[in-house]
Amino acid sequence: MEAWLLEYLPILMFLAIAMAIAVIAVGASWLVGRQKPDSEKASAYECGFDAFGDARGKFEVRFYLVAILFIIFDLEVAFLFPWAVALGKLGLFGFWSMMLFLGVLTIGFIYEWRKGALEWE
Repeated sequence: MEAWLLEYLPILMFLAIAMAIAVIAVGASWLVGRQKPDSEKASAYECGFDAFGDARGKFEVRFYLVAILFIIFDLEVAFLFPWAVALGKLGLFGFWSMMLFLGVLTIGFIYEWRKGALEWE
């Protein structure tokens, strides 16, 4: 039983060190940072409308459009990591299929750019 527990000792040490660093970082930022809230800090941040008030209020759809576009391109680029790991086994077919995928991705990005979906005004 002790040998089994000794195998997990490096993991426990890693978790303890990670938690200690996190506590030290949060504590240091709390000690060093100014704790003076003002109206600018309490204002709406990156959402475009006040956080408190009527939940049925109108808001811009552009926020969702930008978020959806980011998620689409972020997830499609995430396909590159497993492809890069397995490229040696996939061979030439795997390479050209990914080039086709990246080509379609690039055409979609250029289309969005031309349509003005990435402009914020």
